[in-house]
Amino acid sequence: MNKNKITLSLAAALTLGISTSTMAAGFQLAEYSATGLGRAFAGEAAMADNASAQFRNPAMMTYLEGTQISTGAIYVDPNIDVKGELSSPAAPGMTIPTQAKDIAHSAVIPNFYISHRVNEQWAVGLAMATNYGMETELGGEFLGTMFGNQANIMSVEINPNIAYKINEQLSVGAGVRYVMGEGHFGAAMPTVLGGDDLKYMEGDDTAWGWQLGAAWQINERNRIGFNYRSAVDLKLKGEASGLAYDKMAAMQNQQPSATYAGSLALTLPATAEIASYHQLTDKLAMHASFNWTDWSSFDKLEANIPSLSPTPDLIKEENWKDNYRFAVGATYQYTNKLALRTGVAYDTSAVNDEHRTQTIPETDRLWLSLGAGYQWSDALSFDAGFTYIFAKDASMSETEELPINGNSTPVNFTGETTGNVWLVGIQANYKF
Repeated sequence: MNKNKITLSLAAALTLGISTSTMAAGFQLAEYSATGLGRAFAGEAAMADNASAQFRNPAMMTYLEGTQISTGAIYVDPNIDVKGELSSPAAPGMTIPTQAKDIAHSAVIPNFYISHRVNEQWAVGLAMATNYGMETELGGEFLGTMFGNQANIMSVEINPNIAYKINEQLSVGAGVRYVMGEGHFGAAMPTVLGGDDLKYMEGDDTAWGWQLGAAWQINERNRIGFNYRSAVDLKLKGEASGLAYDKMAAMQNQQPSATYAGSLALTLPATAEIASYHQLTDKLAMHASFNWTDWSSFDKLEANIPSLSPTPDLIKEENWKDNYRFAVGATYQYTNKLALRTGVAYDTSAVNDEHRTQTIPETDRLWLSLGAGYQWSDALSFDAGFTYIFAKDASMSETEELPINGNSTPVNFTGETTGNVWLVGIQANYKF
């Protein structure tokens, strides 16, 4: 890969950390703040607790006074298993069971935000966080690695924002998003058959996106917020390797090479959120969100390797569908210093059973969250959140043509994914 881009990505990783687990739909991340984690990220586009609010709606900065800084991290511990059996028409009636445990890696997802109220109308801010990332790896003892043995997407986002208060009821905001991304995908023969890579592709890229937000203060106790984040088109430039590409080289009368220069197009999809906030009593507030993600744009993974073929090489059919998330939460001001939070959310799967793959074992998820905020002083406050995610058991079925004993032989995998996830986050906020 390009050394300058690697250096840039590593520098960002040391400053912010890079997420390696996916907890929302697909390889999307919701974990942008410990404040929101404690309420299952319900009502985020209509909430203005601290400077982190700008990441989900820049218009909310008009509700923040002075200069504010928020920073924190969320620890994610996924426990995802895949099990099933292999079969082939070449061996009718014969099935071979296999399984892989804990295929998704744990991660720490950090964040940093700063906002500044310029005057009564204008506010500016800067967010540094991540919205997409994942890492799965199926060990060599798993017999289905030919369908995919690893998938990794890492991203860091730098997001300057601006907001304007039109009047007492309406605010708008906008931001530019600079995204640094890298990833790799692969498939290999299982260890018992040699463990050789069949296809492996890695690369990195940077790209630009944008976001828009708005807030409507219906009255003193009720507010609605809206946010739209654009798609970001990455072209991960790097190299490919594996037996399949060696075979393509031989067909072009080329000598096999250790690596082949190429690229992989990857779109981080557009998202939208509409949220509401309702102050029911002096102590109790309710909030809710409806989120949409344009996962139907993720239909396949293709590698472009000009030295081997003028047409893209299909790595994996995905055929995803749009995803929806529903969340409702509550905040209770227990004392002047202590606020208690809770929330529940349901995240729909971005893929049907027939298109689910073992490297991204996407399924429905139920979130249960608890959190708290403590006002240490007039300037300093702390937030903490805990979430447990129930991942719905889901089936999967895949077929690949494999070179066995010099012949192309179809091999089938039929199985299911099971699992759960827990998350814990902390955050500090300071006002100047």
